[in-house]
Amino acid sequence: LTINEGKSAVTSVFGRKFLGFSFWRGRDGAVKRRVADKPLKAFKRRVRQLTRRSGGRSMAEVAERLRVYVLGWKAYFRLAQTPRLFKELEEWMRHRVRAIQLKHWKRGKTTYKALLAKGAKPEAARQIAVNSRRWWRNSGMLLNSVLTLRWMDALRIPASPDLNSSNRPVRTRMPGGVAGARS
Repeated sequence: LTINEGKSAVTSVFGRKFLGFSFWRGRDGAVKRRVADKPLKAFKRRVRQLTRRSGGRSMAEVAERLRVYVLGWKAYFRLAQTPRLFKELEEWMRHRVRAIQLKHWKRGKTTYKALLAKGAKPEAARQIAVNSRRWWRNSGMLLNSVLTLRWMDALRIPASPDLNSSNRPVRTRMPGGVAGARS
């Protein structure tokens, strides 16, 4: 067996990463898991590729590709004990998806009509439509009230996992008295 000196060390867990996780100290002094910096940067890079505003894809195609990737990533990193990270990443992804929708509407008139059809107040729709080429800025504040979480759910873009249940052990019934089987 050949040992990789660069990956092996006898040292504190802080500042090290293992299988995409690194560790941090919580308020109570307990050591907790988090997503390491490198996989987090890779996640953001991949989401940026999937949510480019150019590329000629429909919202359904973008949402499906994003859904597949995000579900796999969240399934792997569900053991991370950083609920704020998942929430912030989800908000950032929703912001990007809203920017794509604005880009798809292209013109101010189209944006205005589409926003009114989705139930926006005329003043908010007008304000967004006037700045129709400022996709990132417009996709942040005013658009949240129109392209809501319900709209995201209709596109089937995954939400943050239930962090309370993801860190609990899974109880299964297996022969031999293992993990919850009755004897």
